[in-house]
Amino acid sequence: MFDDLTTGGLLFLSLIVAALLASSFFFSGSETALTAASRARILQLQNSGDERAARVMRLLDIREHLIGTLLICNNLVNTAAASLTTGILLALFGEVGIVYATVVVSVLVIVFSEVLPKTVAIADPERGALLVAPAVELIVVLIGPVARAVDLLVRGVLKLVGVRPGDQQDAMTGAEEIRGTVDLLAKDGSVEREDRHMLGGLLDLSDLTVSDIMVHRTKVLALDADRPVSEIITAALESPYTRLPLWRGEAQNIVGILHAKSLVRAIHAAGDNASKVSIDDIISPAWFVPDTTPLRDQLKAFLKRRAHMALVVDEYGEVMGLISLEDIIEEIVGEISDETDEELPGVRVQADGAVSADGQVPIRDLNRKMDWALPDEEATTIAGLVIHEARMIPDPGQTFTFHGYTFQVLRKERNRLTRLRITPTPQAKRPAAPLGQAVAAGG
Repeated sequence: MFDDLTTGGLLFLSLIVAALLASSFFFSGSETALTAASRARILQLQNSGDERAARVMRLLDIREHLIGTLLICNNLVNTAAASLTTGILLALFGEVGIVYATVVVSVLVIVFSEVLPKTVAIADPERGALLVAPAVELIVVLIGPVARAVDLLVRGVLKLVGVRPGDQQDAMTGAEEIRGTVDLLAKDGSVEREDRHMLGGLLDLSDLTVSDIMVHRTKVLALDADRPVSEIITAALESPYTRLPLWRGEAQNIVGILHAKSLVRAIHAAGDNASKVSIDDIISPAWFVPDTTPLRDQLKAFLKRRAHMALVVDEYGEVMGLISLEDIIEEIVGEISDETDEELPGVRVQADGAVSADGQVPIRDLNRKMDWALPDEEATTIAGLVIHEARMIPDPGQTFTFHGYTFQVLRKERNRLTRLRITPTPQAKRPAAPLGQAVAAGG
């Protein structure tokens, strides 16, 4: 049919080739736009009543079938365009036309049918998806039987070689996907550092237990219920806290929680005569929770009971520490400070970028304040991390380097590391080394 090609026939075939390349442009761009479009944004548009967004969501729900249909159509039009172009050039230039056809078809397909449409689509995938959705939905309906037949053929071939599609599930959870998206947005500057920490803290609630963020019992301010009422009142009013545990006999024997507001009311009701106040009458029962309770569950329990404080106990019933509703909220929004709080107690940033920190400072709080990435899987506090990595209880002056940071022990009391100096090394921004890989230098 190409041997006696006339000028009119050449023009007609050229128009067909152009139409095929335009179709390839459409299929390639549609595939990129629909696969790169944000489901979250499209869902928001659908909820606002956008019918095109509803079409996009229907297509995304059959993603594999959609991609198969577009690939079939794209390959068909590319093959047809290549065949027609080869025939035209053979008729014009003879056998050497095959060489010209190879070059011309390659340039046209790569540039105008692949790179250009994908580049245009990826620049604004949501808008592109909305534009192409009506036409693509119609094509999926028309080509659907062919795509299903190809899919069955492919699955049959894979089964012959021992591969079963669908058996392997994606290991990434929804939380991990959200976390990865937030990190990417933060890297691009679309999400502020504080917002990234806030979203990360919210996602971490399922992975943390109350023992990870509780105030250790050595730092809990508790009062002896057997002390004179006047002393209890003075200590309570001088305390920066509104709720104080009371113990009797020994520190482990918590008998209740004293609320400052209840105390003030009792004093006022007694005519400002402290001797008439009965502490046992105004304290509320203590609430004990296991140290293994997930933070998300504990938050729900606080809200359900309308409580603000609980005492954390281990499997033997021993009091390990205290957790408050504010502690959990701070895991999400960051440190909540008032006029009685330090910005981050126990942490001082030095002029050279190093940090001097108490050993009991939580790793998560230090990471959030300094935008660091110290691991907190094996230890909760800075001292715990150093002991875990060093596999020993170091002495003052000893220095350890791991995870891109240098830790120097400044002070130690018995078996507790009370003060450390932490200095980021040039490798601090690199991926953290595996746990246990630490380099120690004697002091």
